[in-house]
Amino acid sequence: MRIHTYFSLTGLPMNDIADLSSIQAFHPSSKANFKKKGVFLGAEVTGIDLSQPLSELEIADLKRAHAEFGVLIFPHQIITSEDLKRFGRYFGDLSVHPFSTNAADSPELIVYDNKEGNPPAPTDIWHTDETFRQAPPMGTALCSKIIPQRGGDTAFANMNAIYESLSDRWQQFLSGLETVHDFKPFRSLFPDTREGLVKMRHYEDVYPAVTHPLVTLHPITGKKVLFVNPQFTLYIKGMADDESRMILEMLYKKTLIHEYQYRHHWDANMVVFWDNRLVQHSAIHDYYPQRRMMERVTIAGTPTLPAFPSADPKELRKYLMPPLSQFRNKGTVPQREHEK
Repeated sequence: MRIHTYFSLTGLPMNDIADLSSIQAFHPSSKANFKKKGVFLGAEVTGIDLSQPLSELEIADLKRAHAEFGVLIFPHQIITSEDLKRFGRYFGDLSVHPFSTNAADSPELIVYDNKEGNPPAPTDIWHTDETFRQAPPMGTALCSKIIPQRGGDTAFANMNAIYESLSDRWQQFLSGLETVHDFKPFRSLFPDTREGLVKMRHYEDVYPAVTHPLVTLHPITGKKVLFVNPQFTLYIKGMADDESRMILEMLYKKTLIHEYQYRHHWDANMVVFWDNRLVQHSAIHDYYPQRRMMERVTIAGTPTLPAFPSADPKELRKYLMPPLSQFRNKGTVPQREHEK
């Protein structure tokens, strides 16, 4: 069956194509073919060779499919690092991860070469890449070079599907909430020495904690997406700590529901390109000490779009007494020693 359609432009719901096993390219003249892999996300892409430049029509189709399916899988791609970087640049500027194992001669290329003596970083925690940035990446492309005999899968979760699974009451309650994000998992990279603390404070100045909407709007599809993750999210802005923790923990557990996931099993010479604006992922660390070598590029994004207007701070918290910060600039609160 050949199907030529523009899902984003027509607004065709994903449920309407759920039982189609194979989807031909969006443009009749494009060589790309898409085969759905999971119920809520994931599509295998065949018919194109990433070692060669892509046409404008193929790039346009990939951009639409990336936003609709969340995860694109390109099997049997024998490509170089330069090919991977060229592929990433079709979708935007490549960014440099400040805390990753970047290639010495190409900082935008990340090389993960995990084996005995070099265990993987804590990427087995569900997360969206680099939400400690004011403008998180729009996408990430990962190419498998050496894979273990067993293990090493990557799991993905559709955060729009999880949002839509919430009751109307919960969706209404979450509307307008904002969360604070930080590079907290990378703080352990800095030794507990004077030099380490000075360097960490430098990165705190470069990457201060940022605020994102708890529910974002996907810039292409217009879908509402839960944008919180246990790796980078600290708390809900303006809310009492215990209430914030309870709500975030509840939302984190939703990601663990298998029905909203796609678990990807790697073969060598495979490229997977996922949409950070739609999905979370977790790299499973069951392969160590076997060797697993991957190359990655990350495509810069734009600031997150709120799905709702910001909530009124007065509705988020009640105080037994007013906080001192309300009176600090009125001259009624005595100075403390550190303020002199």
